[in-house]
Amino acid sequence: MTFWDTLQRMVDECEINIDRPKNSTHPRYDDYIYPFDYGYLDGTTSGDGDGIDCWVGSQGGSEVAGIVTVVDGVKKDSEIKILLGCTDEDMQTILKCHKRGSMDGILIMKN
Repeated sequence: MTFWDTLQRMVDECEINIDRPKNSTHPRYDDYIYPFDYGYLDGTTSGDGDGIDCWVGSQGGSEVAGIVTVVDGVKKDSEIKILLGCTDEDMQTILKCHKRGSMDGILIMKN
């Protein structure tokens, strides 16, 4: 089984919990508006101890399109964000969201 198969299986087996809907404001940063639905996979664990984060792009659904790997120099942590139902343009928009302040990220596309 490949990395992408394993990731898709996790997404298929876990509920996607959207706790920050598209166009909502970040709870701590008033100038940050979510361009797409953002949440996490229930029943998973990421490096921060919470569920693995995910973005749901303009195509909707739960098809894995890629991941963004993010590092934060202030928090001194890193984690992945699973990109679901995203076009190439969606993924570039999401990547840009993670290149601000002390954060930076790289995009790894499935295909």
